[in-house]
Amino acid sequence: MYLLTVSGIAKKDERGFELKNIHFNQQKFQKIAIAGETGSGKSTLLKIIAGLVESDAGEVLFEGKKILGPADKLIPGQPGIVYLSQHFELPNNLRVEQVLEYANLLSDEAAAHLYEVCQINHLLKRRTNQLSGGEKQRIALAKLLITSPRLLLLDEPFSNTDMVHKKLLKSIIRDIGAKLKITCIMISHDPLDTLSWADEILVMKDGQVIQQGSPQQIYRQPVDEYTAGLFGTYNLLSPSIINLLAGVPSTGKHNKKLFLRPEDIIFSMKAGEGLEGTVKEILFYGSYYEAIVLAGKNKITVRVPGSTLDKGDTVYLKFTTDNAWNI
Repeated sequence: MYLLTVSGIAKKDERGFELKNIHFNQQKFQKIAIAGETGSGKSTLLKIIAGLVESDAGEVLFEGKKILGPADKLIPGQPGIVYLSQHFELPNNLRVEQVLEYANLLSDEAAAHLYEVCQINHLLKRRTNQLSGGEKQRIALAKLLITSPRLLLLDEPFSNTDMVHKKLLKSIIRDIGAKLKITCIMISHDPLDTLSWADEILVMKDGQVIQQGSPQQIYRQPVDEYTAGLFGTYNLLSPSIINLLAGVPSTGKHNKKLFLRPEDIIFSMKAGEGLEGTVKEILFYGSYYEAIVLAGKNKITVRVPGSTLDKGDTVYLKFTTDNAWNI
C-alpha cells in the first residue's frame, strides 16, 4: 500500500486558474520534489494534500484513508500530515521551550533527539523575538515535527534564506528523513535543491503535471524546453548543425531539435576536431566556467573546467550521442 495516493485532483479558483487531473503515488520514505514556475499550482496542490484546501474533484488517500477538506472538518488538516508554509508564524515573546512544550507529543528522550536533528538545543531558552529568520524557521519546523507526523510537506523551505542557513537547513531536511523516519514532499524553485535530494520529481505547468521521473531523467531527458529550463542551462540545436557537431557530414534528415546540457559538449583548440566556433563570452560560476560560443548563427553554451579560454578564441565543438536528447 502506498503512503499517499493522489487521484484525479482538480481545483479551479476565483481567478480562473485550474489544477487539472493530478495523479501520483508516494511510498513510505520516498522523497518527492515538485518543481515549476511561480503560479503553476504547486502550493495549491500541497495544501489539498494537507487537507487545508478543498479540491473540486478527485481524492487524496493517506495510509489508505481519504483526506477530508475544510468542507467536511471544523478544523482543517489531516492527522499525521504537517505543512510548513513559506509564511510560518511563531507566538510572540515566548521562550522557545514553551512554544515546543505546548505542541509536544513525544517523550523527553524523543524530543531531545528531535531538537538535536533540528539543531535548536542552544535556542531553547531564548524568546521568539530574539531569533533570526533562519532560527525561527527551524523552530517552526520542530514545532510541527514534535507532533509525530508521518508526512512532512515543505513549501519553498529555502526561500528568503542566506547560503549559510540554506546549507544547514538542507542537512536538517535530509536528517529528518534518515534519522526521524518521516516521509517528505518538497516544493523548491532551485534545481540544485531538488536534483540532489529527490527520489522522484514532478514538474508542473499551468496546473498540470507535465513530466514525472527520477532527477536524472528530468535533467537529461526533459519533455520540453520549459522543463529543460527549470533545471539549468541547456542548448537546443537546430537540425542544420546537428550532424556537423557530431563530426559527420550533414544529411538534412533531422526534423527535431537536439537538447544538450553544456557539460555534454566537448571543445578542442585543434582545427578540424568538430564544428568551428568563436568564443563570445566566458561566465564564471565558482567551481567551473561556461563559454558562449558562436557557431554560424547558433549560440552554444559549453562547460569549461577552468579559465582555459579567452574571448575571441576559435574552438571546435563536438558531442557524443550518450547524452543527446531530441525535443
